[in-house]
Amino acid sequence: MIRSMTAFAAVERATAAGTLAGELRAVNHRYLELSLRLPDELRLLEPMLREKVAARVSRGKLDLGLRLRSRSDGMRPLAVDEARLAQLAALHEALAARFPGLRSGFTELLAFPGVLVDAGLDPEALRAEAAALVDALLADFLAHREREGAALAAAIEERLRAIEAIVAGLRVLLPELRAALRQRIETRFAELKLEVDPARLEQELVLLLQRADIDEELDRLATHVAEARHAMRRGEAVGRRLDFLLQEFNREANTLGSKAVDARLTQAAVELKVLIEQVREQVQNIE
Repeated sequence: MIRSMTAFAAVERATAAGTLAGELRAVNHRYLELSLRLPDELRLLEPMLREKVAARVSRGKLDLGLRLRSRSDGMRPLAVDEARLAQLAALHEALAARFPGLRSGFTELLAFPGVLVDAGLDPEALRAEAAALVDALLADFLAHREREGAALAAAIEERLRAIEAIVAGLRVLLPELRAALRQRIETRFAELKLEVDPARLEQELVLLLQRADIDEELDRLATHVAEARHAMRRGEAVGRRLDFLLQEFNREANTLGSKAVDARLTQAAVELKVLIEQVREQVQNIE
């Protein structure tokens, strides 16, 4: 099943430390780019979170944010991190000789990151809760991507069927196109009243018909349609594969246009290019 690159998910759960909430959103991007916004209590989780996301997402510009809202009663006990405080004291002593007027207030000291800690906070339990929340967030996020991907797949399939219809119509039209080309050349020679060796004329007609032949392009277009469907059934990221395949679609449509010997063939080539461009617009959203 194909997946869209755009998606949004939000999850929250109650923990002993307060309410832990997370949001994950994504937009189109050629590669995987992840931005993280974490509270200080969860900074150590960044490498693990990056691994979790990379294991399940291949492309997109993602923004993952976690928030920890303290309990509404505000009654959790507070304590001072003695090791952190000792570091600051040592730093103060080292700088005191160089800056005799250096002073720091009590509230400024407590506001320094890591000095005042929540005595009731269990860091390991909170990190485990955060990891579980991100798992749930990713599951919701991927489900959203798959729902959007199903809509993209339906839109692409509709255009693939239209391409198939054009190819089938041209196959039916080929004998008529060849006969019309032959008639046009013979009429032109007759109008010019030129004496032409019938064998030589037949030889030239064969060469012209070969140059105008589009059987090979039609076969390749049919093959590309089958390959696009096969790619969409694969259980992996296929956006870049489909994007490359569309270049091959375009190449065949351009060749059809260059070989056009009839207005109907020219019109078919134009319609093919329009459909291919519509598929490309959808593929730009696929992971």
